[in-house]
Amino acid sequence: MEALLSRALPDGRVECLACARRCKLREGQTGFCGVRSVRGGRLMLDVYGLISAIAVDPIEKKPLTHFYPGAMVLSFSTFGCNWACQYCQNYEISQRRRAEGFEVTPELLVKLAESYGAHGITYTYNEPTIFMEFAHDVGVLARSRGLFNTFVTNGYMTPEAVKYASEFLDAATVDFKGNADEKFLRKYVFIQDAEPIFETLAEMKKHGIWVEVTDLVVPRVGDDLEKARALVRRVVDILGPDVPIHFLRFHPDYKMMDVPPTPVEILERHVEVAKREGARFAYVGNVPGHRYEHTYCPECGRVVIKRRGFNILEINLEEKGGEYRCKFCGAKIPIRGKIMPTWRDEFRFVYVPIHTFAKWTRR
Repeated sequence: MEALLSRALPDGRVECLACARRCKLREGQTGFCGVRSVRGGRLMLDVYGLISAIAVDPIEKKPLTHFYPGAMVLSFSTFGCNWACQYCQNYEISQRRRAEGFEVTPELLVKLAESYGAHGITYTYNEPTIFMEFAHDVGVLARSRGLFNTFVTNGYMTPEAVKYASEFLDAATVDFKGNADEKFLRKYVFIQDAEPIFETLAEMKKHGIWVEVTDLVVPRVGDDLEKARALVRRVVDILGPDVPIHFLRFHPDYKMMDVPPTPVEILERHVEVAKREGARFAYVGNVPGHRYEHTYCPECGRVVIKRRGFNILEINLEEKGGEYRCKFCGAKIPIRGKIMPTWRDEFRFVYVPIHTFAKWTRR
C-alpha cells in the first residue's frame, strides 16, 4: 500500500513523514526502518497487512496503569524499527528488515479482538510509527466497533504522524531510554537526541491522547540521576504532574549481554527523584512485588491500586460522577476510561494461534 505519510521533493526524492528521521529516498531506496520504500515514484509501506507476532495481553504489560486498568488488549507487531537499540529484547522482530509475516486484514484483527474478549488493540513489540498507515486502518475500524487503541512507542514521530494517529489513537506509552542522555542515545540507539520525543509528547497532549512515560534505566551507561531529574522536569512541564512515569529495570539482551540488570536501589532512587520533581505517580517496572508497583493516593498516601507484576490485587477507588476517588480520603485519582471487571481474572494472557487464521507471506 502507498504510505500516505510522505511528500514528493523537487529533486525527485520522496520524503517519509512518519518518523523524525524524515528519510529522503530515491527510487528503489528503503528507509532506515527497512519497511518503507520508494517504488514507481511513491513511498510504499511494504509490511501493510503483514504481522510478525500477536497475543492478548493485560494492559498493564504496556505498561498503562491509569488507562482502563484491568483491561485486555489484542497486541500485534510487524517487522522493522526506526531505532537500532543495542539492548532490544524484541530484536528478532524490530531488527529484521523484511517484508514478511502472517497476512491479515484490519477486519480480521478487529474480529480477533472481539472474539477473544479484548477491550482494545495495542500496536507494540516493534515501533508502530513505521507501520502507521496499517495501524490507522485497523484503529479506525476498531474504534467504530467500540474498541480503544494504544501505542507502545519510542515517540520518535513527526507532528504530521501524531495528527494522523489522532484519528484513532486513544493512549500511548512513550518510551525514553537511558534517562534521555544524549550520549547514550547516540551510542546505543543511533539517534541524535530526544528532542523529537518531547515534541511528540506535546503533540499528543494537544490531540487529547492519554500518555504514560517509561524510562529504561540502564546501569553504568544510562542511569545518571541528574539526567533523570532533567527528564522528569521536562515531562512534567509538558504533560503535568499527573502523568504516570515508569522506571523500567534493564535486563541484558541482544548486543548488551555484558551489562547487568539494573540494581533495584537505583530504580528506587529514580522514583524518589521523580517525586521530588513534582511527578505524583512514579513507578518501578520489571520488578514484580516491589512497593513502587502500586498506585498511591497523593493526598493520604494509601494504596489505591495494589499490583504484583501485571496483576491487580486490590482496588480502593470509588467511582463518583465519572471520576475515580480514593475511598480513604476522597482525593481524585486520574484514570482515563473505566476500571474493567476483568482485573479480577486470573489469566489475562491468551495465546492467539494466528497460523490457523492467516498464512505466512513474503513480499
